[in-house]
Amino acid sequence: MTDISEKLDPLVDYIMKNCLWQFNSRGWDRLKQNAGILSQTCEILCGEEPVHETAMDRCYWVDAVILSRAYKARFPWLMAMTKPEIKSLFKALHEKIDHLTVHGSLNTELTVPHY
Repeated sequence: MTDISEKLDPLVDYIMKNCLWQFNSRGWDRLKQNAGILSQTCEILCGEEPVHETAMDRCYWVDAVILSRAYKARFPWLMAMTKPEIKSLFKALHEKIDHLTVHGSLNTELTVPHY
């Protein structure tokens, strides 16, 4: 696997099929969750310890632990990547998930300000 899309697509596919956190009802919540969960998942996969001081950090951390375990089990090639490669891949993953769940979504409820 040398092409980033070959690595990115299965990661996106796993989230879209298995992670309920992507379905938050407000766009800003989805963006915040995506950032919190994906950044902490990346840190875990890079052997770093995510900060989980606040209640929201801990909530994201739990999802990140579960996601990182699933990724390690299903995509062993991830652990052969360097930290910079993982971080680059997760930057692309974050952008793709934000696009699919918020920016490119046809769900108009995501933009209702008083929802």
